[in-house]
Amino acid sequence: MSTWILWSALSHTARLSTALQILIFLPLTLATLSTPAFLLLSLLLSAHSLIHGTLILLWGSQALSVMQVPMHPFLLLVSFNAFSHSIHPWLLTAVSWWGKILTFSGPSYVAMEGLSSLLVAQKAGQIGKELADEAESYQLAILIASAAAYVISAWVIVVAYPAAASSPLSSTLLGVALTAFLFLTVIGFRLRRTNIIESSGLALFLAYNVWLCGFDQKSFSDPASSYAPLLSNILPHLQTLVNFITNTLPKPVLVALLYRLTILQCASRILPTIGADSWESEEGVDDGWDGRPTSIFTRILLTYRQLIFVMVYSHLLLLDPSSQRWWRWANVFFTLLLWSVELFVGSEDDEITAKWKMD
Repeated sequence: MSTWILWSALSHTARLSTALQILIFLPLTLATLSTPAFLLLSLLLSAHSLIHGTLILLWGSQALSVMQVPMHPFLLLVSFNAFSHSIHPWLLTAVSWWGKILTFSGPSYVAMEGLSSLLVAQKAGQIGKELADEAESYQLAILIASAAAYVISAWVIVVAYPAAASSPLSSTLLGVALTAFLFLTVIGFRLRRTNIIESSGLALFLAYNVWLCGFDQKSFSDPASSYAPLLSNILPHLQTLVNFITNTLPKPVLVALLYRLTILQCASRILPTIGADSWESEEGVDDGWDGRPTSIFTRILLTYRQLIFVMVYSHLLLLDPSSQRWWRWANVFFTLLLWSVELFVGSEDDEITAKWKMD
């Protein structure tokens, strides 16, 4: 038993170390060398994550988490060494294509984030409704929590408004988004296709995106312009590295990364429960959920989550603040569009929909 606890602690420590290395090494390379060097490291980390995930899928041993810890410093040194002298044209071509892949993958990241956010909000609404049906004592707590979510969302939007609506187009988009959200909420209540928990969750999602659109860009430094060269004397200047970690890491990128990965993992846990036949129990029948296509997709998604981590983080680091702002607005309107389609499309007699929505 003690051996299992020790091994489990070692495995979790190794995973945390891996995540921290990826968080630091990618912006460090972008700051100290160049964008091509950063793309090379991102490509190497992605290839390693793909191999690592495949081995876990086939082998499933926790030892792989510990064995991969030295790989990330090694790949960092490879990237630094590759760009310390003349670069082979094939290498430049490879990193150029990798940069294009990351750029063109942007819409898919936005779609996954929006769909996952809507899915989690609907699941929260379903759970809240089931609790309210079981005991009336939960109804007051649900109403208070939903009201608090609405108030927090409104406060965040008001505070972020001066920066988020810095241009006529931005202010117009914000007004359209708020109007569409209010109309969809009223229509959803009227059609009895939504509830206050789902609506307040989407209000928080809207406020989160508005806050990111209005994030004070002066609150963090541009890694490419404010970082002192570290390559020539990396060991004697550990304090410089500490300052880089605390002051230069792009905080909006880290917030967006954390939210995107968290909401995607939550949605992946919900997916296997969607599409259940009305006579099935929560645990499913026969072999449970393991045979469902959504369960297979969830397993693959969670197995290759490190690859998704590297690709999403790399894409966010490549975006300038202006690009990040417009992707935020695209995310907001895509999610509202999905919500509107979900509210209007579907039969009232659909048992699956009835389970997710109000009676």
